[in-house]
Amino acid sequence: MLRKTLFGVAATACLLAVLASAPAHALFGFGGKFQRVEPRDGVVTIPVSEVVDGDAHYYILKRDGFEVKFFLLKSPDGVIRAAFDACDVCFREKKGYVQDGEFMVCVNCSQRFHASRINEVKGGCNPSPLEREAGPDVVTIRERDIMAGRGYF
Repeated sequence: MLRKTLFGVAATACLLAVLASAPAHALFGFGGKFQRVEPRDGVVTIPVSEVVDGDAHYYILKRDGFEVKFFLLKSPDGVIRAAFDACDVCFREKKGYVQDGEFMVCVNCSQRFHASRINEVKGGCNPSPLEREAGPDVVTIRERDIMAGRGYF
């Protein structure tokens, strides 16, 4: 009886920890972590104000039967960076990256990459760089550059 009670308490504590730390969309499936983007005249634009908080913001472009996933974040050095949610090594697992403070972490192999290295280092398990241009108001990414990463997905 005591074992069942302790197990119940432990299971409840774990569930509460998950509920407290995860955003509602991740738990209940509405919205998901990826925000869908649509190009206009061959260009995707994302407001700079949406990505300057230091958090990774995830996007998806659905085109021609492909779903290409990428993320943007402003690194501690003030640069807005972009990368596919995949790398040259682990992309077949389709797990992508999660953020841990100033690091992006490969969900498949747990390699950690400092945010300031995104777009600077490529190859291996580094997040695969995505060309972008950050202006004062919007980040622009060419649709063809996003679609160039479809092999990862």
